[in-house]
Amino acid sequence: MNDTTLNKIESIFDFNYPTLYHQLCNDGMLDVGEYSEKWYKTVFPQLKDNPTLLLFCFDFEVLTPSAVYEALEEITQPDSYLAIKHDYDFIPFAQSGAGDYYCFFLNDSDEGNIPIVMLFHDENKAEFLAKNIQDFIFIMLLTYMAEKDDFNQVADTDFLENINNLLKTHINYLTPAQQICLTTLTNRQIIDYTITFANGRSESYRGLLNNSELVDMTCQFAPYDKAAQAFAYSDE
Repeated sequence: MNDTTLNKIESIFDFNYPTLYHQLCNDGMLDVGEYSEKWYKTVFPQLKDNPTLLLFCFDFEVLTPSAVYEALEEITQPDSYLAIKHDYDFIPFAQSGAGDYYCFFLNDSDEGNIPIVMLFHDENKAEFLAKNIQDFIFIMLLTYMAEKDDFNQVADTDFLENINNLLKTHINYLTPAQQICLTTLTNRQIIDYTITFANGRSESYRGLLNNSELVDMTCQFAPYDKAAQAFAYSDE
């Protein structure tokens, strides 16, 4: 993906990507190849040493240029099953494994910040995640450092290597304070911790910081008063 591709999408759909997103594009951070059944075996190993945007982060897949265009056509058509309000402008740039979209939400732009929201496809809801793409990257990296992927049985050594590789390619896109926060965490030992939910259910996690620290550091280095707030994107 190159800057020309972004410019074409901007022209067709009449908006402007954040400057940082253009930088990510020009630096090759969005070049993940075309997804297929063989992607994890053939493409992923080539990206591991110099990870593209949030490569290892849970439930995050960068959309290719063709996928961005298709997603925009899908959600902006008058007969779209999402039935998004006409005055709402969502620009997808990634998706979850369930098919929900990570989007720039143009309507809530403020002082150059374009918020990042999750647009859910199976319920009439969008949720604020971060006030801009920079803070979103920081939060996703911080969350990855707090939650080692035990589902896929990632070894501790691979987890630490993934973190170092992520910081190698991502650190320059963050604020100085965010950079210091993440690099300082790499000096820690991996810990085990438990999260107990309101319904009494608990889950065990393993990482370089616990959930309480994750919340505190997010609030300190990527504050956003709308974080986790949701709103209906359709009248239907």
